[in-house]
Amino acid sequence: MEYQDITYEVVGAVARICHNRPAKANAESERLLAEMDDALQRAKTDDRVGAVIIGGTGKHFSSGHDLTDPLSTRRGLNTERAWVWETERYLGNAMRIWDFPKPTIAQVQGACVAGGFMVANMCDLVVAADDAFFSDPVNHSLGVAAVEVLVHPWVLGLRKAKELLFTGQRISATEAREWGMVNHVVPRAELEAFTLELAQRIAAAPPMSTQMLKRSLNRTADMMGFRTSVMAHFDTHHVTHSTDEHKAIMDAGRERTIQSAKKVQGDA
Repeated sequence: MEYQDITYEVVGAVARICHNRPAKANAESERLLAEMDDALQRAKTDDRVGAVIIGGTGKHFSSGHDLTDPLSTRRGLNTERAWVWETERYLGNAMRIWDFPKPTIAQVQGACVAGGFMVANMCDLVVAADDAFFSDPVNHSLGVAAVEVLVHPWVLGLRKAKELLFTGQRISATEAREWGMVNHVVPRAELEAFTLELAQRIAAAPPMSTQMLKRSLNRTADMMGFRTSVMAHFDTHHVTHSTDEHKAIMDAGRERTIQSAKKVQGDA
């Protein structure tokens, strides 16, 4: 696959995959997610690669799902087909990051919103620039119950997850670190070098034992209910796609919906 919406490179023992739609604040199109899946498969089967960085080119990590993309490619889908479509592309993409056998690090600058929040937080570690902010405003802007994968209480704790989602607010990188969601906050100019050094250090460990360690850590989360709760929320999320509230927002017009989402996101 030749990539248009992402970049892919191998630096030493690290594969770096970046959202590459800077003119669209790295909004995640259907093609971008398909390319990311392809790149992850390449990194998975490349024995040179011991760790993966997921980042974004330009000012932002990602402003979330492309709000114009699904409204065009999914126009006319009924509830059942929409559920199948999002199971593969949104839930599926996120779970493939979670289940990826090698360690993953999200490298975040600027906006990390909604779908972008979901992608970053399915990674094993998060390194954020000091200009990064995090938000999932879709309860307010679209009338749906958060994004497709409710990773929020697992990375923030229940109280802070409720505050973030109920208010639609955004939190800074420093707040995210204090809340336990972010591992490191570094100056923007140092983000790429710091994250690469961390990834190379991780990749230097014996690969098989690292993969088995990650498997045990993820299984610990699964035994605590992670996978069950994520799957349950995905279906709940889809119920809200059929509510009168959501339909009223969508009927108000695509452009108004997009502008409303941007306003809550802080004009990402």
